[in-house]
Amino acid sequence: MPLTDVLAADAVISALKAQTKKQALLELSEYASIVSGLSAHEINESLTQRERLGSTGIGNGIAIPHGKLAKATHLFGIFARLDKPIDFESLDGEPVDLIFLLIAPEKAGADHLKALSRVARILRDPAIAQKLRGTHDQAALFALLTQLPTPHAA
Repeated sequence: MPLTDVLAADAVISALKAQTKKQALLELSEYASIVSGLSAHEINESLTQRERLGSTGIGNGIAIPHGKLAKATHLFGIFARLDKPIDFESLDGEPVDLIFLLIAPEKAGADHLKALSRVARILRDPAIAQKLRGTHDQAALFALLTQLPTPHAA
């Protein structure tokens, strides 16, 4: 699944200013509301409920908060590069500076899992993560996230 299926060019934030995990989720929910037309409160509530199960901070400065909403008609994401790393209660205890929010319809099933897997694979690539951290340009961030992997020659 290419990330262009879930991430639009205008859904990339190049320097999110947030001091806490709660503030980051709230601001991302507001942004997701603008992009999707869904309620920011409902998005934030879904993300908060998921975080209660365990942090979506997966390590190496990366978090993938996600949730499902009955009113969502399609899977979509918001990417944010934080201005300064924040505590996200990550598995490795390290602060987070790259966040990919993912919202899915309640009945998304396998598509939701495929999208989560794809996002994790991309963000865990050390070369891509380093490039994401090194740019403040929204278009460049979008290009890095949505580039198709090059096949390896045999």
